[in-house]
Formats: sequence, structure tokens, C-alpha cells
Amino acid sequence: MRLNFKNTIVIVVLLLLYSSKISAQHEELYLQKQFVSGNDTLNYRVLMPKNFESSNQFPVVLFLHGAGERGRDNARQLSHGSELFYKMRDSFPAIVIFPQCPQDDYWANATIDRTTKPISLNFPMDKGPTKSMGLVMKLLDDMLSKPYVKKDQIYIGGLSMGGMGTFEILYRKPEVFAAAFAICGAGNPEATEIYAKTVPMWIFHGANDDVVGPQESVAMVSGILKYGGKPNFSLFAKDNHNSWDSAFAEPKLIPWLFSNSKSK
Repeated sequence: MRLNFKNTIVIVVLLLLYSSKISAQHEELYLQKQFVSGNDTLNYRVLMPKNFESSNQFPVVLFLHGAGERGRDNARQLSHGSELFYKMRDSFPAIVIFPQCPQDDYWANATIDRTTKPISLNFPMDKGPTKSMGLVMKLLDDMLSKPYVKKDQIYIGGLSMGGMGTFEILYRKPEVFAAAFAICGAGNPEATEIYAKTVPMWIFHGANDDVVGPQESVAMVSGILKYGGKPNFSLFAKDNHNSWDSAFAEPKLIPWLFSNSKSK
């Protein structure tokens, strides 16, 4: 059967619509929630395990999005990573949380110079958390109080700005996490002394990243090694800033993450 140009266009459009529908379906399974602390509110989405029963216990995965997904719509933060955890739902049942940072805030407390390319970053350790990070930590504390949470299997991950937030929350709450992964992130290498030996890590970056330079992750890996840790490190030779695509395609990432436990 020969397809003319019009038929080809129709088929492509139908495939795109079908793909969008599937994507929307998985995002709808992430329940819309708000965490309120005083006068402050943190929007977040949460994917619960299938056939959830509060009499059972489940791991918790906290995922921090990048700067491009900031806002107040409680939707954009699902752009990257949410489908991965949805697909792994049967094999690795967990409570998966995607908080959303407002447009005018950051996960990590950092000074940023955007006049350089890649951007220049500094992460002072003598400052408190940002409002958004403070709310995330309070949300995490609230989750840890639930009887259905496996407290020895709490995981953290993030990309870009969320990778920076991952490194930051690790030194602010090092006793909580069983494992962590950071994609195209950055942080203070000296802060790794606090968690290098106790939190297994997998760090990802693109060698061609012209937004957050790969040297940022190299520095964090060096810091972890300096202080006795043994991190996994994947540097993707052809990737720019979107190394999350390659990281999420890594078949060993999720099995590795869930293989770690504070009790081991």
C-alpha cells in the first residue's frame, strides 16, 4: 500500500496525539497535593504504590526538578523523570514525590553568575536553606512520621537546579538518605565530608554541558573520593545539559537506587 503525503501527516499526528495521551495518563496518577507550614505553601505531586495500604511500608523517592520547571501550576515539575518512576511502579513500588519550587526561588542556597558560560556557582555552607528547601525538608520530616514509610529506604535525586538541591539536602540531612543521584548538578565539594561515607551516590553529567559545566560534577566526585566515599560517575561524551535523558535511560539506575538501604 502506497502512502501519500497527506496520509503520512495524518499518521504522524495520530501517533503524537496517542503519545501525548499516554503521557497525560501517567501524569494524572501523580496526585496533586500541598504542604502548608505557617504562611508558606509547597506544591507537590505524589505517585502512590498500586494497591496502597497504610498497613504496609514503602520506600520514598524525593525528586527535585530543574530551574525550567519552576512555577506554581503544580504540573511542570513532572516534565522530566515522572514517566521513569511510573514505568518502574510494578517492579519497585514506592511513594514518589515531586515538589515544585516557585519561579523566584531555588532549591540550593547559591550565588550564581550568569554572565559566564557555563554559569559560575558558589555554595556557601554558612547560610540556611532557601524557603523552598526548608519546606521540602519539613515535608520530608512529615513523611517520615507516617507509619507506612520505610525509614531505611529514603532516596533523593534531581537534575540541574535539582541536582544542586540534592547535594545540598544531603549535607543538611545526611542521616536520612539511603542513596542519592544527581544529574548535571553542582555543589560544594567540602560539604561532601558529611555524607561521603554514608550515602551511596550516582552522579551524571554531559561532557558538552555549556549551562552547568561538567567540572562541577567532577569536583563533587573528587570531594566524595577525598572523604572516603566511592561514588558511581557517568560522564556522557555527546551530551549537553540534557544529560537527564541518558541518565533516565540507564537501566541500572533504579535497581541500584532501591538496592541501597540504611539497614544494610
